[in-house]
Amino acid sequence: MTDENRPPAVAGPAGPVPEGGRETKTTWFALYGFLLVCIALSAYVFGVAMGPVRLLLLDPAWFRRFNEAIVWYSGIPLVIGGALLGWDLFGHVRQLRNRKSIRHDPPGNLRLTVVLTAYNDERSIGGAVADFRAHPRVARVIVISNNSKDRTMELAAAAGAAVFNEPRQGYGACVHRALREALTHTDTELTLLCEGDLTFRAADIEKFLTYIPHADVVNGSRIVEQLQDRNTQLSLFMHYGNLFAGKVLELKHLGMVSLTDVGTTYKLCRNSALRGLMGKLNPQINLEFNAYFLDTALRNGLRILECPITFYPRVGTSKGGNVNNRIAARLGLRMLLGIFIDWKGFGHER
Repeated sequence: MTDENRPPAVAGPAGPVPEGGRETKTTWFALYGFLLVCIALSAYVFGVAMGPVRLLLLDPAWFRRFNEAIVWYSGIPLVIGGALLGWDLFGHVRQLRNRKSIRHDPPGNLRLTVVLTAYNDERSIGGAVADFRAHPRVARVIVISNNSKDRTMELAAAAGAAVFNEPRQGYGACVHRALREALTHTDTELTLLCEGDLTFRAADIEKFLTYIPHADVVNGSRIVEQLQDRNTQLSLFMHYGNLFAGKVLELKHLGMVSLTDVGTTYKLCRNSALRGLMGKLNPQINLEFNAYFLDTALRNGLRILECPITFYPRVGTSKGGNVNNRIAARLGLRMLLGIFIDWKGFGHER
C-alpha cells in the first residue's frame, strides 16, 4: 500500500536494553593513543621522505635541522600513544575479557520483517522486494521511499511491499522511519534492515539467523574478498577504508566487539533491543548513519556480531557514499570525526 500522508509510526513500549540500558565504558585512552601513534608514524615517514629533498637543496643547515627535528620529535606522540594504548589494553580490556561469556539466546520467533530503504530505485526495487518476499522466513517487506521522484513507490507496491514515504530528506531519517515501521508489527521479533538496490540478497538471511542467538544486532560484513562479485561499487580504496574505520570503532569499544565493515546497511536486529535504542538515535545523521548506529548501540551495551555476506553490483545509479573514491573519502573522514569527536553537526541533506 502507499500512504504518504500517514504520520510517523511510533514504536511500542520500550523493551529492556541489555546490560540494563546503561552506557558502557568507552576505551578513549586506546582510541586516542592509536590516533597519536598514527600521527607519529605519519610524521616519521614524512621526515624520512624529506631526505631526497635535502640532497636536491644541497643539504642547507636550516633544512637539515628542520628535517631532523621532525624525525626525532615524532617519537614523543609515539611514546605517549603507546602508553595510552597499553593503559586500556592491560587495564580495562583485560578486566572485560575476564568477565565475558558466550551468549546463546535463540529468538522464539524466527519470522522476519524486512525493511528496505529506497531513493529513486525504480530499476531495482521490484526485484529486491520479490527476492525478499520469496524467502520462507519473511513475514512482510516494507519499503521506505525518501521522496523518490521516479516510480519507486509504485513498483514496490506492485511487487507486494507495504510502501511509505519519509518526507524528511536524508538516509538517517529514512532508516529511522524504516525501523519505526517495523516495530509496529508484533507478530515478528526480528527486523532485517537492507537497501532496495539489489546489492544484498535474501539468500544471506540464513547466515544472519545462525548468528542472532549470540547477539542483539548482526551486522553484515562485505569485507570478504571471496564473497564480493566483480564490478561492485566497493573499490579497493573503499574495501580497506571500511576495514580501517571498523578497526577504529573497535578500538573505541575494545573487548566488546570485532568489526571490519561499518558502512554496510544489511543488518538483523532484535526488536527488544531496537525499542530501547530508538530514542537514542538521531535521524538527522545522514550517510554516516550505519557507523553511528553501531557506535550508539555499543555505547548502550548491545551485543553486535559480524556476519560475512555476499555483495553484488548495484542495479541503477548510486546516490550514496559509494559513487566514487572522492565522495567515499569524504564520508570516511566524517565517520572518523564522529567516532573520535562527536556525531553532532552533520548535515542531513542527500
